[in-house]
Amino acid sequence: MGLDRLDNIMKRLRDRDTGCEWDSVQTFETIAPYTIEEAYEVADAIHRGDMDALVDELGDLQLQVVFHARMAEEAGHFTLQDVLTRISDKLERRHPHIFGAADEGGHHLWEVIKAEERAKLDDKSALAGVAQALPALERAMKLQKRAARTGFDWPDIEGPKAKIREELDEIAAAAPEELEEEVGDLLFAVVNFARFLKIEPEEALRKANRKFEARFRTIEQAPGFADMNLDQMEELWVAAKKDPAEA
Repeated sequence: MGLDRLDNIMKRLRDRDTGCEWDSVQTFETIAPYTIEEAYEVADAIHRGDMDALVDELGDLQLQVVFHARMAEEAGHFTLQDVLTRISDKLERRHPHIFGAADEGGHHLWEVIKAEERAKLDDKSALAGVAQALPALERAMKLQKRAARTGFDWPDIEGPKAKIREELDEIAAAAPEELEEEVGDLLFAVVNFARFLKIEPEEALRKANRKFEARFRTIEQAPGFADMNLDQMEELWVAAKKDPAEA
């Protein structure tokens, strides 16, 4: 089996005597950034519609799972089989309409079951389990959604809109040492606004990044760009915005 082969390869690479000098000394902490990076590279391949790249990137992401499981087995915590068993059990448990006796399923039932599972944890907060390592915009969205389920939410979209204006005013009046906190509050308010619009802020910002990059790469190709003043650069920017190729 392919997964067994990959696990055995990683076992050899991790051998302290005969393995790879880099792989053998890695830890959960040193590998975690690569795990996050590989997940984003999967998303990027999907966005580009590059199925050949997606095959590679999914393999790289699978390697991260095997790598962490191998380190865990070496330390006596759990094995790769434990990982596979745990996710299989979870999927069956959260789909009782498929694998159990429930008549109906869907996202609502999934969330109900997740809430029941969280209630069994030591941390009883509605916010329990929202990973600290998530991108900040995504984590803000998840925190807000969790809080909203308890009833702690604006009654309509006018609340988030007003909060954005309030945070802008607070930034204008803030002392230098307060600016970071106030800008953070503004970003949190913008995420709340996006939530009411049913827009994922992380994806919205990724698209904005791609759009900015494409436009800037266009205007910086103009002859003499480096010597232009801001007004001249702005003219190019406006022209690039109107370019039908961006549509």
